[in-house]
Amino acid sequence: MSFSPSNAGLSESMSALAGTIGSQRAGSFAQLGATFLTRLPAAPLPAPYVVGFSAETAALLGFDPSIAQDPTFAEFFSGNTTRDWPSQALPYATVYSGHQFGVWAGQLGDGRALGIGEVEHDGRRLELQLKGGGRTPYSRMGDGRAVLRSSIREYLCSEAMHHLGIPTTRALCVTGSDQPVRREQVETAAVVTRVAPSFVRFGHFEHFYSNDRVDALRSLADHVIERFYPALKDADDPYLALLGEAVRSTADLMVEWQAVGFCHGVMNTDNMSILGLTIDYGPFGFMDAFDANYICNHSDNQGRYAYRMQPQIAYWNLFCLAQGLLPLFGERYEESERGERAVKDAQHVLEGFKARFAPALERRMRDKLGLETEQPGDDQLANSLFEIMHANRADFTLTFRNLARMSKHDASGDAPVRDLFLDRAAFDTWAAGYRTRLAMETRDDASRAIAMNRVNPKFVLRNHLAETAIRKAKEKDFSEVERLAAVLRRPFDEQPENEAYATLPPDWASSLEVSCSS
Repeated sequence: MSFSPSNAGLSESMSALAGTIGSQRAGSFAQLGATFLTRLPAAPLPAPYVVGFSAETAALLGFDPSIAQDPTFAEFFSGNTTRDWPSQALPYATVYSGHQFGVWAGQLGDGRALGIGEVEHDGRRLELQLKGGGRTPYSRMGDGRAVLRSSIREYLCSEAMHHLGIPTTRALCVTGSDQPVRREQVETAAVVTRVAPSFVRFGHFEHFYSNDRVDALRSLADHVIERFYPALKDADDPYLALLGEAVRSTADLMVEWQAVGFCHGVMNTDNMSILGLTIDYGPFGFMDAFDANYICNHSDNQGRYAYRMQPQIAYWNLFCLAQGLLPLFGERYEESERGERAVKDAQHVLEGFKARFAPALERRMRDKLGLETEQPGDDQLANSLFEIMHANRADFTLTFRNLARMSKHDASGDAPVRDLFLDRAAFDTWAAGYRTRLAMETRDDASRAIAMNRVNPKFVLRNHLAETAIRKAKEKDFSEVERLAAVLRRPFDEQPENEAYATLPPDWASSLEVSCSS
């Protein structure tokens, strides 16, 4: 699709940029047609302004970072120009269904997100989506808006997760407005421009399965295979192989989340990416004090999405995906035996989650503990550390970061991590066992510390850091948003000038709550 300054109200440079964004390219999600999406303009956002901008994400898209200074930039990325777009190029909201908190919820869909097309740059195709663009046919009773608070959190966490090496959607920018939006209280509206190779979710497949639309289900699966896994077309059962890819990428994602103490908060099937990306940053949290039962979403009364439950829930969600794909499995079998054999094949593929997740998490824990070799008892060493961390509510990030300062020879470097535990004796007992294990390694302390600091971040997006940035942004001071984003782009570096971002949270942080409106 293309735009002109005369009908889109854009500057010449923004009009040129808009012309690079298209939904009419062959193979794009939008080309799947009206069965999968509804086209409509975004709701106008009064007097929008730029709150945050990622030059890195702009570079991924081939955009000149200076474009954020364009006076019409905020107008475009808040969706205000879309009312002038031709009908075949309008933004689109997609339809999907899903299980929410373990219960079938039926039809859902993009209730406040609008795809505006995709960009092809440097051999990569990326979709752009406006979150908070207004009411859609799938909004149910919602207003289709996002608030400044949640938008800043998503923008910052997208940057943080990417630089931690965790698969995630990205965020190009946040635009804000003084338009009031009512949640638990009256807040102001904002739009996040999200970027990802695809926003297809498990729930997309569940939707067409639940409506007995095998034709649409096949088209969707073929789209994902063609765009992201073309080699699967040569598999004995391409759709079963697609499930296998989802199993592997989801298992890998769970390892990454658990390893940094990240909790998603709403792991509904409609919030699970078919590509294994972290998607839909609503209520989320990086743990401060370690609690295996940590719940970051205060709406999650039953603790379904607690930290310790995340791998199990991911596995459960994959079963839902498998059911959604089931009509496509087993086409190589005779019709009389297809159903039974397809189920068995799917169950076999799903078991690959356990086979991949547990060994991968054990490897990651050895890396976090600075262990190059694998020895009997390594898993118990890690588990016993988590046990005393849980009992003492030791800070997750600081505990692992400060382990690098311990010596394999004596207790001279123990204090930074030991002081995080109220029960010093329990820590000392664990530390003695850890030193015995370190003695089996050939690396010296300095080399081990360097390796550990590459996998144990010093900086994560703690809730109180995000809250501080949000409070300033509400006063139209966006400097802390960008300052914090810059810190989070170097999570493994020492950054002594930013030491304040890596300390224990203040007392007031314990009262912070995030919910589904966050």
